[in-house]
Amino acid sequence: MTQIISDLSSATQTRSMTRIVKDQGGASLIQDEKVWVLVDLPNGKRAIGTKWVFRNKKDKRCIVVKNKARLVVQGHTHEDGIDYEEVFAPVARIEAIRLFIAYASFMGFMVYQMDVKSAFLYRTIEEEVYVCQPPGFEDPDYPDK
Repeated sequence: MTQIISDLSSATQTRSMTRIVKDQGGASLIQDEKVWVLVDLPNGKRAIGTKWVFRNKKDKRCIVVKNKARLVVQGHTHEDGIDYEEVFAPVARIEAIRLFIAYASFMGFMVYQMDVKSAFLYRTIEEEVYVCQPPGFEDPDYPDK
């Protein structure tokens, strides 16, 4: 019963993407970082859509302490051979993991596990990618760019 009657401001709430991101200064942060430049879409090219992903960060008592918003590009809409030529998915084979653990055990090494989620976020890509303006942040002067 205490969870139901607890502070309502800390409860997980449905929210509007535009309101949350703009209220937290997301628009100015995105524009200040100069993440993109508005250009005309060249003939024969397709723009990739974008989508906001929301996550509530909770403390150990499951109370929401922070709302996070992340803009992601919908790369799954690209077509092989048309929009890109190569695909890379660096995944360790189970044989390599077993060999590593066996060697570490033999040598008496301590093995730690970690999850690296942002390993490829900061690499500069060489190809030109055309992306639609983020929902809620369309430039009113150039809505079709």
